[in-house]
Parts: sequence; structure tokens; C-alpha cells
Amino acid sequence: EQFIPIDIHTNKLSDWLLSRRHCNREWQAQILTIREKINNAIQDMPVHVGITKLLSGSYINYFHCQKIIEILKETEADSKNFFGSYGSQRMKDWQEIVRLYERDSVYLAEAAQMLIRNVNYEVPSLKKEIAKYEQLQLECDKKEAEYAKTYNVVRGDFQTLCEQLGIQGQKIKHELVDLLAELPSIYRKCADRVKTLNEAVEFYAEFVKFIFGGEHSGGCVPLLKYMIEHGNTTTYQWKYGEPPLKIEELNIKFEDETDSQSKLLHSIDFGDGGGNIDSGTDLQIDFSGITIEEGDIDWGISRVESPAETGNEIDFNTLLQESGIVVQSSGTEGGVARDKEALTILDNLETRNTFINELMELESFLKVRLFEMNGPSNVLTLSQLQGGPAVIQLQTTESVSAMLNQVHVVISEITDSRTQHLHNIKHSPRYTFCLFS
Repeated sequence: EQFIPIDIHTNKLSDWLLSRRHCNREWQAQILTIREKINNAIQDMPVHVGITKLLSGSYINYFHCQKIIEILKETEADSKNFFGSYGSQRMKDWQEIVRLYERDSVYLAEAAQMLIRNVNYEVPSLKKEIAKYEQLQLECDKKEAEYAKTYNVVRGDFQTLCEQLGIQGQKIKHELVDLLAELPSIYRKCADRVKTLNEAVEFYAEFVKFIFGGEHSGGCVPLLKYMIEHGNTTTYQWKYGEPPLKIEELNIKFEDETDSQSKLLHSIDFGDGGGNIDSGTDLQIDFSGITIEEGDIDWGISRVESPAETGNEIDFNTLLQESGIVVQSSGTEGGVARDKEALTILDNLETRNTFINELMELESFLKVRLFEMNGPSNVLTLSQLQGGPAVIQLQTTESVSAMLNQVHVVISEITDSRTQHLHNIKHSPRYTFCLFS
């Protein structure tokens, strides 16, 4: 019958033990004495992993004391005498603690109190912590799924951009530099297309001349006229009217992407913020200890004696060709094209924008003219253009539409997204960084 379980409510367990006289009502006072002896016994303990683990807890109870005695039976085996008792003071202290626990079943009252505290406070707190961490885990899983989705989207955008640029996306810098070699051929093709706009430009210029009664002060699309005649020349030739003898254009080159060179490349700010390159050393020159006396410095100046002092006379009748002196021509003839002047018209940002603006201007004129020719006021417009040049009077809606289509083709080529990407990559390292960052 002693093994038949008894159902006792947890909160009433301590009262049940007291009412059945299994424990003394003064057990808390006895616990204080036991705790004091435990604190004294802890001061002298052998070095053992099991004991260290048991003593690492915040509270040592009766069951811990029993485990410590089992460990001391191994460590204090040398102190065991013939009668089976131990002479070690450590063993005696812990055996006395266990006897005090077992007297009046103090350990049962302590265990009941620990069980009540765990059921009422510790277990609910652990359940809240578990629910909190489970919710946190769900949120982390959700964020992980969102980040994975964002990664796939960004990766897809990256692949799409690489496909638009025609690169694989492995060694981006080298692949972009290789792509820049296509820009001259793209500009050459666009310049050839511009020559098809000769009729449209002539029509626009004659129309403006007829309406204003003379040439426009600023000229009509002068850059388009120049490119139709000369092609995509250097900016130097467009500005000064003659080709340069030498072109000094800045070449873009990337070294091998080793770790040190990559760090050096990323430490340079190519933007407008004026980033500085730190050489890693702080050099200061102290000139306070240097004294300069007269005659110590050789400035490289030597005194030349006059013809009167040498006794020689200058013959002013010598011809310039015979003297060996070469006189360079005045003005910009024979100049060197540097920086922006060395770039072609379509490669230079300023002239490129001017070129696009003039294309838009020509497109707007043709659209308005086509609208007027298709509108009800076409008869009035024809009467107003009587006496004008033949290039104006002979135009029809079909011819103007053909001109407009040719202008659209040139605009689409120069404003193509791939061409714009390549142009910005060549002239703006910051754009390249932002493009793939």
C-alpha cells in the first residue's frame, strides 16, 4: 500500500506534510543552520569537475549534498579506516549536513517549497520565454524569406543590367573597360546617320530664313550642320575650325584586382567631394635650423657679356631662314587637344547635350510643320509661303514624315540606354559605383 500514489494539490503539499506530521513546523529555522554549515563546508573542497559543476548553481539543496558525498567517496578514499568510516573532515562536514537534512524530514519541506515555487513561478516564466522565442523565430523566418525574395529580385535586376550592357558580371571593371572600346564605332554609326538629316536641316534653315527675312543670329542647328559636313570630329576642331596636330586623351585602365589594389581603388573618392589619398605617413619639414647666406645658392644664372665687351658686332642683315630660327604660326594652328577638347563631339558631355538639343529642336519643327500641313489651315499656310524657296514649297506630308522618321532614328540611337550607360561609365566612376552597388 505504501507504493499507491496519493494525489495532492501542489499549493497544499507543504500544508499536507505539516498536517500529517512528516515535517516540523519549525523547519525553516533548521534550514538556516544547515545553510550556514553548507557555506562553511564549501570553503574547503577538492578539485573535481563534478563538484565544480554542482557548486556553480545558485542554490545547493539536499540532493546536491548527496551527490557531493558520492564524489567525496572517490576523492577521500584514502582517509577511510578499517571500520568503514572516513577520517577526512570534508566527508564528516557533508555527512553531518545530510543528517541535519534528514532529521525531522527537513529535506521534504524544502523540496515541497521548491516544487511549489517551480510550478507557480518558474514554469510559467519559462513558458513565456519559450513563446517569446518562438515568436521571434517566426519573425526571423519571415524576414529571412523576405530577404531571400529581395535577393532574388536584386539578383535578377543585376543579371538584366548585365545583359543590357552585354557583360557576364564576373570581373565587372575589366568587362566594362572592354565594352568602352565599342563607343567609337557606335558614335561613328550615329555620325553616319546624321548625314541623312541634310534635307531636314536645309528645310528648317530655309524656313527660318524665309520667316525672319534673313539668317538667324545664332544660326539654325549649327552643330548638326557641322556634323553633316565633317562628321564626329574632336571638340577642338569644332571650336577652332581646324584639326589638332596632337590629341592627348585620358585612357581608362584597371590593374589586376588583387586584394591590396582593390582596397587602394576603393579608398579613392572619384566624386565631387574632393577625396584625399592618405599616403600613410605624416611628413613635416622643419626649416627653422637652416640659415642661408648670400652666395650659397646657385640659381643657374650666368652672366653673358655684351657684344661691346667681347668686341663682336651683331649683323642685323642676316635673313631669318639663314639664322635657323623657326617662327610658329599664330592662333591655334598646330595646337594640342587636351582634356575635353580631345574628346569627340558625341563623347563630350557638353557638345553631346547640344547635339541632342538640336535634334529635339529639329524634331519639334517637323512635328509642328506636319501638324500645320495636315490641319484645316493648310491653305492659308500655303498662301503665306508663296514666293518662298522651292525647298519649302515642294514639301509634302510624306516628305516631312520621312524627315521626321529619320530624326527619330538618330535620336533613338544617341539616347539608347546601352549607349548612355557606356557614356556615363566612361566619364563618371561614381556612376559605375552606384550602378553596381
